[in-house]
Amino acid sequence: MSAQERLTDALYGAGWGTVRSLPEPVAERLGRTIADVTWKRRGKGVLRLESNYARVEPDAGPERLAELSRAGMRSYLRYWMESFRLPAWSAERVAAGVDVLDLHHLHDGMAAGKGVVVALPHLANWDLAGAWLTTKLGIPFTTVAERLKPETLYDRFVAYREGLGMEVLPHSGGSAFGTLARRLRGGGLVCLVADRDLSTSGVEVDFFGETARMPAGPALLAQQTGARLLPATLWYDDSPVMRGRVHPPVEVPGSGTRPEKTSVMTQALADAFATGIADHPEDWHMLQRLWLKDLDPARDPATAPEQDRKGTS
Repeated sequence: MSAQERLTDALYGAGWGTVRSLPEPVAERLGRTIADVTWKRRGKGVLRLESNYARVEPDAGPERLAELSRAGMRSYLRYWMESFRLPAWSAERVAAGVDVLDLHHLHDGMAAGKGVVVALPHLANWDLAGAWLTTKLGIPFTTVAERLKPETLYDRFVAYREGLGMEVLPHSGGSAFGTLARRLRGGGLVCLVADRDLSTSGVEVDFFGETARMPAGPALLAQQTGARLLPATLWYDDSPVMRGRVHPPVEVPGSGTRPEKTSVMTQALADAFATGIADHPEDWHMLQRLWLKDLDPARDPATAPEQDRKGTS
């Protein structure tokens, strides 16, 4: 393990060990302070966040984009402060911390007995939403996590999420899809963060008027198992409660090849994600390159690629 990896692991460990013990108002102030300091430094992540927000709001000027990125960093640090503290929250605190609209789509899907895939973007706090599912609704689910470096950091994230009631599978290794399909065939729930492709087999979609690539997994799982595919979006408001919405099911097209069906379904997910992101752009924590013009110099020769992975998924 390199010195940088040891430092990264130690910082996350300190976060879970120290922030968890802070009174909630203190943790909130600490998060805002860190967010504002980071925003003022105008580092790579903040600049990438502004660039992504410029796709969401193409008419926004520099002042609006700066306003959005500051709010975005505060939202991002709220996510981290909540996540560090979640293992210490009571079941009552978790249950009261989330309010979801149109939840009947999830209940109807689970009642059908063929399994449900919930796909969501990096909006607000997906870990809190997961804890709420297992705690408030009593619905266990399976998810996938990006394998991080160092390995000890990945182990921390797996232990953290399993402690919240989730079954966590590694993204790499090739066996995740089969396990997810088995869970769905058993009538289970699978939740996947699905606005950023981590493979080389993603589906190209139109996303805020430009081409991006999103994972094919949610659509393929729905086709292969008969599970219901539900987009979901999350957001913060000025209260301590995180809000959410379960969108109507994405149907499997009645005709076409499997790749054609997958393309149509993934585009429908992207459209639902775009609706939620456009309504609450500051809660979209996308600090990485997403659009193909940013990722592929052949798409935009003026843009050089860079490795700027978030480190969490």
